Amino acid sequence: MQDASTTRKNIRAISELEKAALADRSLSVHIGDLIAAEAGKMWFIIFHILWFAVWIGLNLKGSAFVFDPYPYSLLTMVVSLESIFLSLFILMSQNNSGLQADRRNHLDLQINLLAEDENTKILQMLRALCKYHNLPIGNDPEVAALAQRTQVEDVLTELKEHLPE
Repeated sequence: MQDASTTRKNIRAISELEKAALADRSLSVHIGDLIAAEAGKMWFIIFHILWFAVWIGLNLKGSAFVFDPYPYSLLTMVVSLESIFLSLFILMSQNNSGLQADRRNHLDLQINLLAEDENTKILQMLRALCKYHNLPIGNDPEVAALAQRTQVEDVLTELKEHLPE
């Protein structure tokens, strides 16, 4: 089991990476993320229900303050423009999230490759110790195969050949 201080240290390191990624965003990306996040909340839906109800209520026949009579052309245009801009903000936010996910994936890959190299070296050392002490496991072909460095290119080729498109 991992030491609690190591876990805390790792959590702090990850938190710092996340804070740095958030701080590195431009103002436009920050605003886009904020708008996209708020558009997905319940208050936004309630606001729109109330807005549409008031708009339609003010523009009913017989109302004293009709500025957009049925079929509510102005409301349609405003809602269409809002939809366009919300879509753009959401796409911008998703692009930013995708870039951040790509960075995390690259970090994960680097750490996994480092761990693979470390494990290979540990297996080689253990195998050498077992052979030195004449333990049968030191000559196990499976251990010998695992003690070989993994060739990433070979694994990728194998995956491409066997995974469905």
